[in-house]
Amino acid sequence: MRSVHRLVSAFGTAILLGLFVADAARAQSPSPVQKINAYVGCINRLSERSYASQARYFSWVGKDGPTGRERIIYGLYTIYDTSDCKKNVEQANAVEPRLPELEAAASAYATAVAALEPLLKEADDYYQQENYKDDRMAKGRALHPRLVAAWDAFAAADRKLRAGLDVLQDKQAVERLAEIERAEGRKERYHIEALMIRAKRVMRTESAAPPDLAQFTEAIGDYEAMVKATEEYAAANKDSKIGSSFVGAAKTFLTTAKQLMRRVRDKVPYSSGDKMMLDAGSGWMVEGSPARLTRDYNQLVDRYNSGGRF
Repeated sequence: MRSVHRLVSAFGTAILLGLFVADAARAQSPSPVQKINAYVGCINRLSERSYASQARYFSWVGKDGPTGRERIIYGLYTIYDTSDCKKNVEQANAVEPRLPELEAAASAYATAVAALEPLLKEADDYYQQENYKDDRMAKGRALHPRLVAAWDAFAAADRKLRAGLDVLQDKQAVERLAEIERAEGRKERYHIEALMIRAKRVMRTESAAPPDLAQFTEAIGDYEAMVKATEEYAAANKDSKIGSSFVGAAKTFLTTAKQLMRRVRDKVPYSSGDKMMLDAGSGWMVEGSPARLTRDYNQLVDRYNSGGRF
């Protein structure tokens, strides 16, 4: 299964993907917070499940489609209702500031995931009800090219929207971190935002093509220094609102990043059991795997987005 990382929302005091709501009200130019949160909300709710459905399907189906002679027929997964995503994207696209390329990418994402929803439901009903036993897998074979096309269209839209958000997010992250340091110094907000920026860099360098071990190692070192600084700040300031769950998630992500870096550096192969879990979509259970790194990053993002950082 493809490892899919979640995105950070423009939430509360967080600005990795946006500006503070309070600051936005005072700003002379319109804030993109509503747009960003709508787009991020779609991705965080729908992307991981869509890729999981694809992985489930291809765990038992060959590239040419089902034959009816498979030893085990798992079917696939449905995804969550997509109507809120479509509505939120339409509303966000209509507000200032206008960002035509990002708005177009968000619309394409909403269209692609909406097309996927009923098709996955149709296929799930077919396999859950074991109708392939009645038609000798005729519908399964007919559904296969439609599923592949829908997943391909969705993946392309997902990549484009993420890329557009990355450009906006990275620019705002740097600008806002500088604002925080000027206004407040290196206190709670500074440590949290700086940590999340460095965590994202770890993920980006790990998934780069081609991979660069030196850059990955450097990103981990920078992230580790920020985790240590954040933990020390929280310990030295007893009134700090930096939550232990946030720090714990940050350290877990660090541990996994180091495990993966060492596996790559030392050329440690996956065992046969590891490969089985990776192929079955359970790679998060394998120590030092990209899937485990993604799982731990997603948990860190969840702590951040839910306010667990404080």
